Amino acid sequence: MENKTLDRIFFVDDEPSVRLVVRKTLERVGVSVTCFAGADDCLACLESTPCDLLITDVKMPGRDGIELLEAVKAKVPWLPVLVVTGFGDVPMAVKALKLGAADFIEKPLDREAFLKTVQSLLGQNHPPASGHDHALTKTELRILHLILEGKNNREIALALHRSPRTVEVHRSHVMRKMGATNIVELLRRAAIMGLFDMDGASAPGRADA
Repeated sequence: MENKTLDRIFFVDDEPSVRLVVRKTLERVGVSVTCFAGADDCLACLESTPCDLLITDVKMPGRDGIELLEAVKAKVPWLPVLVVTGFGDVPMAVKALKLGAADFIEKPLDREAFLKTVQSLLGQNHPPASGHDHALTKTELRILHLILEGKNNREIALALHRSPRTVEVHRSHVMRKMGATNIVELLRRAAIMGLFDMDGASAPGRADA
């Protein structure tokens, strides 16, 4: 996991001893780790701090790991989430995967298996480097949908009854929030979100305002 810039991991668990062990384990292999005792603190931090991988326990007081997963997928769909479940809790693991978890791993954590999974997920996808990640507005989501249909700014402006300049501004917001610097990266992000199949077709109904 050697990178020019440190991978940034958020780890959520209500047990201080677990947070300490996991943080030390990950920091030894060269990643930046921010720990949280609860889901709400993690979500608040995601509003202003970039993250490459979120790891969360399932059973926690207040908002549990599954609820956190759902909230994260609504806010930052491209962020991979690794869910930590109790040993043998297959139904919970299946539910997590159906809700968009990138993978799950069982407690008690095996160090080698844990690091291998983390390395794999970090290698698969890096979300936006910007520290200003927010969910797309309805207008931005609609514009993204039209971009995926291959429409240019003028055509989007006509479709939405907006000025080309307004569309240009919204389009720049979409690119920033999606962490894309060009159309190819934008398409890849959209594919991760399930809005684009990479065969040239946008997923119907997913980006409607």
